[in-house]
Amino acid sequence: MRMKTTSRYAKFALYLLVIVLINVVGMTLFTRFDLTGNKVYSLSGVSKTVVSTLSEPLTINVFFTRNLPAPYNSVERYLRDLLGEYSLHANKYFNFRFYDVSPEGETGTEEGEKNRKLAGDYGIYPVQIQAFEQDEVKFKKAYMGLVIIHGDMVERINTITTTDGLEYKLTMAMQKLNNKISALLNLEEPVQVRLYLSSSLKQVAPYMQIDELPTLPERVKAIVDGLNKTMYGKLAYSFVDPAASPESDTLVQKYNLMKLQWPDLQNSEVRAGSGIIGLVVEYKDSSTMLPVLNVFRVPLFGTQYKLAADEELEGMISESLESLIGINEDIGYLADHGTPQRFAMPGAQQQDAVSNFSQLVSQSYRIKDVELNDGGVPEGLGCLIIAGATEEFSDYQLFQIDQALMRGTNLAIFADAFQEFQMPNQQQNPFQQQPPQYLPVNTGLEKLLENYGVRIKKSYVLDESSYKQRLPRQYGGGEQTIYYAPIIESGFINNDIDYMENIKGLITLMVSPLEIDEKRIKENKLRADRLFSSSDRSWEMRDQINLNPMFMKPPTAEEEMQSMPLAYVFEGSFPSYFTGKPVPVKPAEAEETPEQDTQPEAAAGTDLSSITGTGEILTSSQPAKIFLIGSSQILKNNLLDAEGQSANAMFIMNILDVLNNRQDIAQMRSKVLTFNPLDKTDASVKAFIKAFNIVGLPILVIISGLIVWMRRHLRKKHLELMFQQQR
Repeated sequence: MRMKTTSRYAKFALYLLVIVLINVVGMTLFTRFDLTGNKVYSLSGVSKTVVSTLSEPLTINVFFTRNLPAPYNSVERYLRDLLGEYSLHANKYFNFRFYDVSPEGETGTEEGEKNRKLAGDYGIYPVQIQAFEQDEVKFKKAYMGLVIIHGDMVERINTITTTDGLEYKLTMAMQKLNNKISALLNLEEPVQVRLYLSSSLKQVAPYMQIDELPTLPERVKAIVDGLNKTMYGKLAYSFVDPAASPESDTLVQKYNLMKLQWPDLQNSEVRAGSGIIGLVVEYKDSSTMLPVLNVFRVPLFGTQYKLAADEELEGMISESLESLIGINEDIGYLADHGTPQRFAMPGAQQQDAVSNFSQLVSQSYRIKDVELNDGGVPEGLGCLIIAGATEEFSDYQLFQIDQALMRGTNLAIFADAFQEFQMPNQQQNPFQQQPPQYLPVNTGLEKLLENYGVRIKKSYVLDESSYKQRLPRQYGGGEQTIYYAPIIESGFINNDIDYMENIKGLITLMVSPLEIDEKRIKENKLRADRLFSSSDRSWEMRDQINLNPMFMKPPTAEEEMQSMPLAYVFEGSFPSYFTGKPVPVKPAEAEETPEQDTQPEAAAGTDLSSITGTGEILTSSQPAKIFLIGSSQILKNNLLDAEGQSANAMFIMNILDVLNNRQDIAQMRSKVLTFNPLDKTDASVKAFIKAFNIVGLPILVIISGLIVWMRRHLRKKHLELMFQQQR
């Protein structure tokens, strides 16, 4: 008896020891499995990269009031788990700490009061929340914010009331602080800044009105030395005279350097010759050629040459560096040619403004207004947004856009096929409202797009799958289908693309279909990714455009119904529209009149048009992307929310991330998209499911009961038979 008792205690002690050891192992070697479809509770790859590549200490101080009621207590718990997950993948520079902060007026410890003062110093203040206590709705104040400290920089998230998009907010804030420092310090080799300048050009420079050309090497060196003071010495400058290199022609082709050729110049000792000029910023296999010498065709004055100023060179080198090492945050927005202003003007209709779009993009990027009427496209832009342009571009302005694409600046084009004009009321009957007219828009961008292999059709897409507007009671109530506002369902969205995977639905307005020239796309070796299309119950409205819903109805002919592509992303090396064409003439009003009295005497009678060269036009682009949709309405406030929670906002931001080489950010953002509609089912499927629930399930229960009864009956018979045989 005593042996059995001892054995029982020994087993109990052994089991207890095993449980303790399992818990000890679990504290150090544990894992979690995220079974959600979008991996919502797992860190994205970009988040792991951000915290694992920190080069200086980064601290997150969280100020949260403890014991908050639901659902806010789950926010604190999720935040603790999320920061713990960051810590698992971070290096030694990542730290975080939670501070228990009691709101003013509540009893708390001395430490809580210190924490409240510290939160106030960082700009974190309490917010009012709603709580249910003792069957009553009460309001109380609570701290729910954090600060991210990195060196002398501080980034705040003042209020965290939901877990939606929290990883995205944290990662973007940390990346914003750490991006440039970490990227520079982690460079495996210096970024090369090479000036290619043939000595032969110095002889012809006075005749080109660029007397400062001989001092260009020293100027560029001084600029690079100045930039190195703020870039941790990561720039390496070198000067190359191609005349001394047998591979000059190879350099011209590799970097698309400008090569000038001239005959014997009259009234001078300058003999026929050639020369190369160009400034190249290069890191590993990526490079950018900066236009250090600009060529203009000016009416009355002919060909003119101009060297970039020191300020321009400094900006171009800095922006090119950011682009090459992947930290560029600049986006260009075309601010002339009739595009919508980014900020709503007083008295303007808010639904027609793009202020929500501007506010949303500004959270992740710096938006630079680009005015082609006053200049060209700046260097170093991640992409250029052209939205709803209505005024015609000159050939010179189209040249600026084309050459920006050739240099690797991606384009996001939201182009309208028609422009609305509201007709004035008739004089004889002022109460009769005239319907608006829709006139075709021809800006000149059509020439560039057709050269690349795509065309925007002059029509609107109408769709049976579209937005339904509720009518007021005085008009009978009910719904009215707005056919020109197609709703894009999941089945017509290309979810095979990573950044479109979690986009389940979109809404568009006054959108035109796109037509792809498959032959030209193939010749240009471009990749064309269709992003979404209208439903297979859609049709086109051409010629006479009338968007009055009362006069719209689907066509009777079924062959007119078809799915039409509405948005594409093109990727590859684009051919220039201006290949084989002369450089377009720059308008005279945009260029200062040359000062004739500053010309050297030897230049008298010299025809600068006799100086010809290559490299003035980039004939093929570096790897680049173009996003195209036949409508700018998707950017306006009535379709885009400033908070970025809608599917449309997710889509637009994902596109801009892709055009700025941030595909991983796009995937991280869209994994928490809450819009997840059910698949559309027809009436027959609904009727079958309803009948099955009413009739089918009871029948299945009856059949299951009969099967159980039959099994028990057979078992009973089997047992009776066994006992009869034993007797």
